[in-house]
Amino acid sequence: MTPLVLCLGEILFDLLADQSDREVNQVTSWTSYPGGAPANVACASVKLGGRSASIGCLGDDPPGEALVQLLAAIGVNITGIQRHPSAPTRAVYVTRSLAGERFFAGFGETPTTDFADTRLAADRLPEILFPDAGFLVLGTLGLAYPHTRQAIDRAIELAKDNQVKVIIDINWRPVFWEDIRAAPPLILEMLQVADTIKCSDDEARWLFGTDCPQTIQQQLNPVAGTPPLNGGACGDRPAAVRGVLVTAGARGCQYCLGKNCGQVDSFQVDSVDTTGAGDAFLAGFLHQYIRQGEAIFENAEIAREAVIYGSAVGALTTMQPGAIAAQPTAQQVQAFLENLKISIF
Repeated sequence: MTPLVLCLGEILFDLLADQSDREVNQVTSWTSYPGGAPANVACASVKLGGRSASIGCLGDDPPGEALVQLLAAIGVNITGIQRHPSAPTRAVYVTRSLAGERFFAGFGETPTTDFADTRLAADRLPEILFPDAGFLVLGTLGLAYPHTRQAIDRAIELAKDNQVKVIIDINWRPVFWEDIRAAPPLILEMLQVADTIKCSDDEARWLFGTDCPQTIQQQLNPVAGTPPLNGGACGDRPAAVRGVLVTAGARGCQYCLGKNCGQVDSFQVDSVDTTGAGDAFLAGFLHQYIRQGEAIFENAEIAREAVIYGSAVGALTTMQPGAIAAQPTAQQVQAFLENLKISIF
């Protein structure tokens, strides 16, 4: 049976500006779309034919109920979704450029620390799901909030106990953090447990001072006698970071998977909205990781084709508004690639 992909983190509504290329105070109307990076990966994984579960905390309110019903309808396992009796489900305002690039514009009048996703309880995690899982997908936004940070730590422990690979999307969003100075050390410490990480080129330069995936991989895998980035002992690290994916939107993706490094150009499509494109890319890459297993780190052609497949999933997701509604099925991805005379595996 296909291994379960556990996606832990925010489940929310993106409020996308109906008017492009405007400042937030100039937007006159917004359209609500379900989203949140981990939830996006969970949904895209199912649409591609995989199995996934969403772990997060929503408010006990109509928006929270709508999100739970949507995930369940798509086929995502919702056992791990907690509901908070008073904290609301998060909604984030997103403005867009004329080219569809999005900019996170805050949360209205609600402080970032008051939403339900900041209150994910470690002692309520669905431990029963971990023995069936192959991957735990984590973002870093939950590190900004103490309760959710404890839940992340517990999930990582469960992943280690059950030999579940940890995939981390850096997903740097300063608007989520009360103190952005606290973010880098927390994120770097978290990355020490990753099998594979994904980040944008901007995030890579911010955190590592480079957007070269091979250099990032070397920074995260210190040689004997050199302390890792979080200052702990080398022996404290559970595993080496084997894969680094650095996406750059229209400029494509650089990658280093094992010793196989390269770049894949982006697909030229009529982009409407880039929200969730990186999450769809990650789901597409994971879909091939599940299919190909360790060969993705051992065979240069398989590594490259996995990145090409992820890029196709991401590109197709930009052709409609909204992160989840626009995600393609495996059949649509195959047809897209065949139309371009690209053969994958």
